[in-house]
Amino acid sequence: MNVEFFMNEAIIEAKKALQYDEVPVGAIIAKDGEIIARSHNTRETTQVSTNHAEIIAINKACEILKTWRLEGCEMYVTLEPCIMCAGSLILSRIEKVYFGAFDPKSGSIVSVANVLDNKKYNHNVIYQGGILEEECSSLLKDFFKKLRVLKND
Repeated sequence: MNVEFFMNEAIIEAKKALQYDEVPVGAIIAKDGEIIARSHNTRETTQVSTNHAEIIAINKACEILKTWRLEGCEMYVTLEPCIMCAGSLILSRIEKVYFGAFDPKSGSIVSVANVLDNKKYNHNVIYQGGILEEECSSLLKDFFKKLRVLKND
């Protein structure tokens, strides 16, 4: 399986969020070429501030693998992770993260902060951004454009 296949699966998750008027961010976690967890944002639905797609996927993967150490796992997420999610990648020992759209307002891998570049942490996460960036960005832009239109009606 290639990176684009897994990112497309994350995009499917992001589209599920749209059904609940959630910000369309989706994440999947794969291990040994198999998807073991998938999720999308549920902050609005649950009114829980930490219910980002990445956190939910990490929790599901820990439950499935019966360990908090997600060594050998890769995350694919449609939006550059925020500082909370970037920290969770380190703490859960995710090996690699691939993301789609860059987030100039709160992205904490390259856009606002470079959390994963700090070599003082006890675990280093390999990352790559811009995977299917246009499709991931379009989902978000269309969602916020629709919100603005509804707000002005």
